[in-house]
Amino acid sequence: MSLVTRRKMLGGLGAALAGSTVGAGARAALPANWSAIAAAWQVPDWYRDAKFGIWAHWGPQCVPEHGDWYGRQMYQQGNPFYDHHLETYGHPADTGFIDIIGRWKGEKWDPAYLARRYRKAGARYIMAMASHHDNLDLFDSSHHPWNSVRVGPRKDIIGTWEKIVRAEGLRFGVSNHSSHAWHWWQTGYGYDPEGPRAGERYDAFRLSAADGKGRWWDGLDPQHLYGGRAMAPPEGIGSIPAMNDFHETHSGRWMEFIPDANPHFVARWLMRQKELVEKYRPDLIYFDDYGMPFDSVGVEALAHYYGQGLNRDGKVDVVATAKRLSPELRRAMVDDVERGFVEDIRPLPWQTCTCIGDWHYNRWRYEAKAYVPAVEVIQRLCDIVSKNGNLLLSIPVRGDGSIDGEEEKILDDLARWMARNGDAAIFGSRPWRRFGEGPTRPGGGMHSEGNVKFAAGDVRYMVNRGALYAAVLVWPEAPLTLTALGRHALPDAVIERVSLVGGGTVRTERSDAGLTLTLPGAKADETIPVLRIDGRGIA
Repeated sequence: MSLVTRRKMLGGLGAALAGSTVGAGARAALPANWSAIAAAWQVPDWYRDAKFGIWAHWGPQCVPEHGDWYGRQMYQQGNPFYDHHLETYGHPADTGFIDIIGRWKGEKWDPAYLARRYRKAGARYIMAMASHHDNLDLFDSSHHPWNSVRVGPRKDIIGTWEKIVRAEGLRFGVSNHSSHAWHWWQTGYGYDPEGPRAGERYDAFRLSAADGKGRWWDGLDPQHLYGGRAMAPPEGIGSIPAMNDFHETHSGRWMEFIPDANPHFVARWLMRQKELVEKYRPDLIYFDDYGMPFDSVGVEALAHYYGQGLNRDGKVDVVATAKRLSPELRRAMVDDVERGFVEDIRPLPWQTCTCIGDWHYNRWRYEAKAYVPAVEVIQRLCDIVSKNGNLLLSIPVRGDGSIDGEEEKILDDLARWMARNGDAAIFGSRPWRRFGEGPTRPGGGMHSEGNVKFAAGDVRYMVNRGALYAAVLVWPEAPLTLTALGRHALPDAVIERVSLVGGGTVRTERSDAGLTLTLPGAKADETIPVLRIDGRGIA
């Protein structure tokens, strides 16, 4: 089937489903085209003011506590995830991901406690995962029987989060990754290429609804979970083994295609997405896609969401994010730079999503104390805010629903810094005329964060309520000169006062070359000082 034919099929699905609703609270959708969406939407002030959100990226793949993409990689012989699964649970022909879902109980999940902790750590919005690539809906889904109400914890996870987060006075977001399920699960239809069980198909290939009789998933069809084995690869890719490797090197190209023998996956995805919006009214949706998936069907989903998000003044008061957006699409969504930086101030608000560890909980991170520490999270936040962005930070949750002691400590450290500096320099702030100065110049692009280490002299600027703030990313042990505030740089400015947010004396001397500051030494619990700079012609 040609790409043109596929897109016609998708367009037909979109037309058939356009304007369809799933609940009594449904509202009219916006016209389903990018121009109309961009004309109707702009980034709401609440999102621009919030700056910081925390993400509960939690689902059954956290049960093995072995890291990211467990469901896909457990079916790849030679992969460490396959080895872990074989040793811990058995061969994937006998014990598949469906059995991991059966082990997921969330017996220690206390979302009220977590929401309080996240709010205290500075989060102005909390996001919960609604469905990952593993294709399990974590809400009360009418259109997908594989959901957390019927299996696993047997709870409406999104519904529970939504009530608790709003009770904390915070904005509520959800993430939807499920558009990838149809190709992501193709490893489950494979087999060991070598060894004593070579050629024996894994459970996704052989299981049917009849196999559930008398089991915990009685009445469900595993093919609805795994997506179906009749998936045709893109032209030139060929066999199932080749499909298993294709995603890792060409993941963006997959989303141009649709499983030829299963077009209902796309129709069902749209119905699930619409229901997620209409039941839980999220303020923010993170789409784990490059743009919107499935061409016109994805655009229909976005138009529907924004239509549902109209407030009493007729303005769209919700936010959708996706990755690698073109300049044109950034007028209709917020661009997300996953685990990356941008080089300079962007004219339109943007977002970085990142994690203190792996997206799905990894026990090794805890045992090795290998999380990103709070000081680096705060450095990152200041860099992002200075460039007109927001930070969405994942705190990995264990399979049982709890967080570990190292994560608790990081949240405590974030809370301490936010209590001192957040209201002054972060929340409600906007970029200054330049983002900062110093020796470290993070390059732009996704997945670039591992190459950045901030150093002495790195400073980031923000403006808030008429004052200029300077976050010094490494506490200076010697006098620090800010060249952006020298007489040559700001000849008409008058600096009247420089103070340390939270208290403390700062000695200053201004010259043509810059404003030289001498700060007191840091106390044991202090990291990243923030300076308030008042005067005329500055902010």
